[in-house]
Amino acid sequence: MTDALAPTGRCGIDTVAIARIERLLNETPAEDLRRIFTAQELEDSGDGPGRAASLAARFAAKEACVKLFPREAALGQIEPEDFSIARDNYGAPRVVCGPRGTDLLGRHRIASIAVSLTHDRGNASAVAQAERANVVVPLAGRFFFRFLPLRRAVILANLRRVYGDTLPAADIVALAQAHYGHLWRLAGEFLRFRWLSAARKAALVRIENIEAFASALRQQKGVLVLTGHFGNWEVATIAGLAHYPDFRGRFHFVRRAIKPRWLDALVTRRFHQAGFGVIGKRGSLDRILDLLAAGDVIVFPFDQHAGPPDGIEIEFFGHPAWTFKSLAIIALATGAPVLPATSWREDDGRHVLRFGESIAPVEADDTNEAIRRTTRAYNAALERLILARPEQWYWVHRRWKTVAPRPAKSGRGKL
Repeated sequence: MTDALAPTGRCGIDTVAIARIERLLNETPAEDLRRIFTAQELEDSGDGPGRAASLAARFAAKEACVKLFPREAALGQIEPEDFSIARDNYGAPRVVCGPRGTDLLGRHRIASIAVSLTHDRGNASAVAQAERANVVVPLAGRFFFRFLPLRRAVILANLRRVYGDTLPAADIVALAQAHYGHLWRLAGEFLRFRWLSAARKAALVRIENIEAFASALRQQKGVLVLTGHFGNWEVATIAGLAHYPDFRGRFHFVRRAIKPRWLDALVTRRFHQAGFGVIGKRGSLDRILDLLAAGDVIVFPFDQHAGPPDGIEIEFFGHPAWTFKSLAIIALATGAPVLPATSWREDDGRHVLRFGESIAPVEADDTNEAIRRTTRAYNAALERLILARPEQWYWVHRRWKTVAPRPAKSGRGKL
């Protein structure tokens, strides 16, 4: 195996006059100050005479982080407020990224930002160093990429659409090779899984943030799970939720039939044997509403192409993509919480199933606009999940298909 993606070498440096922050503290209302510094930053800086210097160093660190991304800074896509400075368990400073900062690190394949702060009597300075996220390219990934390149053109085109502005061509090829390695392991896991004992299956998976799921379930409106083709979703779900036998029969997967038929039948049979329902993507609205009313859980794979009338064209990774609108419609109509969920395979071969915090629907006076904005929020959630472990998402799918405009109906009998 080889670690691809060379270290980044990005470095940002900034200096701030402490007197500038003293004026800011004296002249800025508290609510406006909290837009610049987080509550934790204000608390960590204390109330004594060194407060201005401490906050100045933190502001310099925020500016240094922004300087790591000159293009996005010039376009107004990143600001100092998208970063904050916290302390680790040893008291050393560490960078905490907001949503926009997290997305940007993912786009540039940056695992974290190391930061160093200092100040003297008049100035505070900070240095920020980007640390590259490495991807392991297994030998099988290199082999299949070169000699059995199933849909290689599609995979590379999709990766370029997402990373073309931020990564060199060699890094994109490395991600594609790592993805082939993931698909190879996926096939092996699929074949071995049915022969494992129940105890061995349960030991394969751990579930993270089950508290978010339990909180959503307590609302008694049912739960909508927003997910995609991450990791080995079937293994993670079936084995992971086996830890909670009380949920047997209460999870229902909305899924489109896959090809070939024998594979679809095999997957469906495994779900049924594990106690999960399977719902077709067409003509199932009434059944979904009944299940939510009963307090059950509906799982939506949300990362596939959906042409009209099922889908609407919504931005996905900066490009228009036809996306299912049904999830937003159901969430807005029922008030059922929508939880993002992802899964991934760790280096030791075990799997993780993680629930995120619920995504509130976006209200608007116009219903169609509310559906559009809410669907975009769901796509944004998927983007963050994909960027965290891109080699384990399903790049084989033609996610950005174009849709030919429908011909106008004939005006027969009219002039």
